[in-house]
Amino acid sequence: MRDPIRDLERVGCPKHVIEHCKAVCRLAEEMAERCEEDADLSLVRTGALLHDIGRARTHGIDHAVVGANIVSEFGYPKEVVRIVERHIGAGIPKEEAKKLGLPPKDYVPETLEEKIVAHADNLTFGTEHVPIKVVVRKFSERLGGDSPAVKRLIELHNELVDLNAIPPELTRW
Repeated sequence: MRDPIRDLERVGCPKHVIEHCKAVCRLAEEMAERCEEDADLSLVRTGALLHDIGRARTHGIDHAVVGANIVSEFGYPKEVVRIVERHIGAGIPKEEAKKLGLPPKDYVPETLEEKIVAHADNLTFGTEHVPIKVVVRKFSERLGGDSPAVKRLIELHNELVDLNAIPPELTRW
């Protein structure tokens, strides 16, 4: 069985990225345990720990694609590969991916585990967990308040709130 932390170190992830991955993992585990639907906790844990492994090679938006390739080469299951590949924001549809220079495919999280890890990452700045209002403000400043990415973020947040997955202190608007 592979050790995700050792794999992060093995590929040269900086210490601050590893600490961020651990913080995302803590929140993702809590979300999976709180969720009214059954989430695979082991899958959430592994995906959360590895979600930013691509940052060992790039800090661009393509770090998710690079990371998915790394975890695939390491032999992780396809479910983990998909979590890593689809964790950016609330996902990137195929048309937006093309415009961003990513391989043309859909990067929107589909499974509960993919959604939990993506949103735990959204709600974690460095090693601190922040409420959704902070995340929406950051996305809006960077992308514009009427951006489809901001709308997807809010929809993902609301979906997970409806499943009781998000700790109440992070749901404040």
